Formats: sequence, structure tokens, C-alpha cells
Amino acid sequence: MTDLDIASAAELRPIQRISDKLGIDENELELFGKWKAKLPLHLMKQEDVSKAKLILVTAISPTPAGEGKTTTSIGLTEGLNRIGKKTTVVLREPSLGPVFGMKGGATGGGYSQVIPMEDINLHFTGDFSAIERAHNLLAALIDNNIQSKKRSLGIDPRTVVWKRVMDMNDRSLRKIVVGLGGVGMGIPRETGFDITAASEIMAILCMSQNLEDLKTRMGNIFIGYTFDKQPIYARDLNAQGAMATLMKDAIKPNLVQTLEGNPAIIHGGPFANIAQGTNSIIATKMGMSLSDYVVTEAGFGADLGAEKFFDIKCRTAGLNPNAVVIVATVRALKYHGGVAVKELNLPNADAVKKGIVNLEKHLENVAQFGVPAVVAINQFSLDTQEELDVIQSSCERLGAKAILSAHWARGGEGAENLAKHVAELTSRSDNAFNPIYDLAMSVEEKIEAVSKKIYGAGAVEFTSKAKGDLKKIADLGLTNLPVCIAKTQKSLSDNPALIGRPEGFTITVREIEIAAGAGFLVPITGDMMRMPGLPAEPASERIDINAQGEISGLF
Repeated sequence: MTDLDIASAAELRPIQRISDKLGIDENELELFGKWKAKLPLHLMKQEDVSKAKLILVTAISPTPAGEGKTTTSIGLTEGLNRIGKKTTVVLREPSLGPVFGMKGGATGGGYSQVIPMEDINLHFTGDFSAIERAHNLLAALIDNNIQSKKRSLGIDPRTVVWKRVMDMNDRSLRKIVVGLGGVGMGIPRETGFDITAASEIMAILCMSQNLEDLKTRMGNIFIGYTFDKQPIYARDLNAQGAMATLMKDAIKPNLVQTLEGNPAIIHGGPFANIAQGTNSIIATKMGMSLSDYVVTEAGFGADLGAEKFFDIKCRTAGLNPNAVVIVATVRALKYHGGVAVKELNLPNADAVKKGIVNLEKHLENVAQFGVPAVVAINQFSLDTQEELDVIQSSCERLGAKAILSAHWARGGEGAENLAKHVAELTSRSDNAFNPIYDLAMSVEEKIEAVSKKIYGAGAVEFTSKAKGDLKKIADLGLTNLPVCIAKTQKSLSDNPALIGRPEGFTITVREIEIAAGAGFLVPITGDMMRMPGLPAEPASERIDINAQGEISGLF
């Protein structure tokens, strides 16, 4: 059965039954049909947040074979509930770009899924649409002010850094020219589109703690400069009020359910290689207000999503994570051991042994933050006992426990052993969470701290453009912000071809973007794209709907 087959065959409980498990009166729900609901922000209570246990699911460096963080997060949630722990999984929302592109849906897989799968993957409750419209409203206001004669702020079009966004993979929109067609059509200038998940509005949504905070952050968005070199922010255009109004519903987290009828909160969806890569602070705190345990995930490997979860999200929100689960698979470790993609299903314990170095680095990274970790071996049917033994014995040598988890095939039952060990980890009293750098450090020092301590780099180089950006950041008084480094997810380095555990390499920072509204700086390394393109055979080609409204091909 495909993931969609399994999801379609599942018994969907009315969302009021799911809210009952969290102690929410059904009159508090803002219903989106029978199976989805928005949760009002007043249900989030700080005194309850401080009592709950927070568990992060991360992974080794991603490979074409896949690791299964979301599937593991959901399976672990099912397992924790099965052993009597009141647990909610809190996840990001899928982007339509990857759904119709290469990745497909992002609601888990096998018997570890959140449902209704089709709704979550397609439009859901309209959050992405609201983000897109708030973002593009600001873009329209900027061009309108450039065109205006009566109320012009004197914005220099050449300095405007704010693009437009849409939630689709479309490489043709990466670089465009607007304002063509004559005097009444605007001032011609070069700009482009990013995908909605890369919007600073998305990052702001996920960093905000309430509606007022959201509005303030939107006002802090840096736009560019005037002709006389004065910085311009969204608040100078009085944009923040209207933008926040468009987000009045999107700021509320979404409640759905797992296959086994446990609560799932899904909210926000920033990418992890160019943004912070985790769901919203509001959603995480909402889950912690309503449950004893919250399981959440951070995008890509621990060098990206987990580092940003710790250094940016947890620091901003005042969260203290209690345990980390690092997901690894036999196939992915073989890939890091040098095996070609087409040969990953062939037994090769020696390659697994070689690929362990990648897992080793991620274990070291999590340990630097002072949070206890366990390795979850996401089991596949073609895994051999010899290969599994290599992982477990290697982890034992590294001082970590590796738990075999069969949640994809057996749901919560297959994750009970993992759940028991994670619950034990969260009860440890020696948890000493600490970010990897101090905010008082210079921007260069913060970038070097992450590059050397987390990635394993030997040196960091700054291009002339990046050095100019550093001066701009200092002039704007933004040097105290954390850094959200944009880097390839495929390698610990900034070179996607370097698999395993590269060491002593040089990280090159080519420019630094300012996300003052989100509250961080974005040093860009390598060839990072904010607008993906479609593959030669897009996933959309297999997606269809029949006369009865039944969807096929969505997985």
C-alpha cells in the first residue's frame, strides 16, 4: 500500500475527539471542516510550558535514500502515547513546491502519518496563502512608493532587497524585471521571486510569540536604502498593520491527528537550509501547554535544523530541550560510506562502517549543546542483521544508544522501545542546554563558531561582498542578532559533493542577508537557491483526481 492508500483507509476521528485528549473545550476550536481546527492563542500558558518535556528529532546529513525524520517524529509520538505519556507531535506544514516537485508530501509515511494527508499537503487551512499575500502586499507597497510623487520616501530601487513569493517551484521567476510598459506601469527594476517557504514572513510567523510581536517584527523588515543612504524598513511604509491583519488566522496553530488518533499540531514551514527550519514557537509552546511531552523535528541534518533550533528558536523562546533523537538508516549510512544510489539496497556492512563517521559528527554536535541524545535506526525491510549490528556496536563505542525502530511498518507498536528510552532520557537531571555561541560575539565570530564547531571547518573566508554586508550590519546596529547560515544540506561542508565527515575545509561566506524582522542574519555559503525548479519528471505528473473527488498519486 502507498502512503496515500494507508491514509485513505484510516479511521478519521472528528477533531473534537482529538481536542478532548488535550482538555480543550470544543467551543474553543475554530473548525475547518470535520478533521481540522485552529487553536486560539490564549490556550498557550507559560506555566504549563515550563513543566512539559521537549524532544527534538533530527538526523544525519540527508541523502537521496531518505532518513525519515517526520515519520520517526510521528512514530515516536504514537509510541510515547502507547506507554502512557500524554504526547503531541508538532510539525511544519508542507510546501506545495516540493509536493508537486521532487519530494512529494510531508506528512510522514507508512503507518506513521498525520491525517487528513491530502488536506495537509494541499492548501491545508490557508496559512501559506496568507503568508504569500502579506509578503506580496509589502512588495506592492514598495513599488507604489517608488512610483509615488506625493508621498515618496525616496527609495533607491537599486537597493531594494524585498522580492515577491509564490508557493511553487518555478525557476523562470528567479530573476525578473518589473515596471515595464510605460510611465503609468511603474519604475522598471530587476527583482525576482522566492518560494513562500523562504519568505521572511514565514520566518517571522515561526519566530513570533503573539500577534503584537508578529506586527512589530513585520515593521522591522529591512527593505533597502533611500537615495541619500538612509535605511528603509516596512514600518516606514506603515505596512505592518495591514500585513498582520492578513495573518490574523494564520498565526493560530492547526490541530489534526495521527493515524492512531493522537493530537498533532502543524504550523509554519520555513526551509532549514535558508531559514530556521522548524515549526512556530507558538505551535511548540501550544503543544507544551496542552501535553506532558512534545515531539518536534527540525529540517535536514543536525548541522542545519538542529543547530538553528537550539541557537535561534530555543534561545528566542526560552525553551530548554530535554532530549534529541538522531535518525539514521542503513541505506543513508551506506551512501555516506561511498555507495552509489543504485546499489544502496545491496548488503554492504563495510560501507555502513565507513559511513558511521557522519553519524559520529552529529552525535558530537548535539553533545556540544548539552542535550542527551539517542540514535533511532529507521528500519527498512532490506536491512541485514550484520548492517544493523554495525550501527549499534558503533554507537555503543561512541557512548550512545542506538534503538531499532519499526514505526514505518508497525506504527506506535514498532516505536515503543524507542519511546521508553526517550522518556528515560527526558527524566535526566544533568541536562545543561547551552547555545553554541554568545550573542555578544561579533558576527564573524558567530559564523566561525558554527562553521568550526558544528560543520568541522578549518577556516572561514568572507568575500568582498560579505565584508561590505558586515559593515552594513554594523551601521544598522544589528550585530547582536544570531546567525542563520544558509548552506547545502547534502554535506557538513558548503560543498554538496563532500559526503561522510569532511574536515579542515574552508567555508566561504559570499554574502549576508538581513532578516531583521525574523531577528537573525543569513550568511550565504555556496550556491543557495530560494526558488527551486521542477525536476524533469515532476511529482505532479502522477497526481490526479477522479469524478468522486478521490485523489491518487500523492505520496
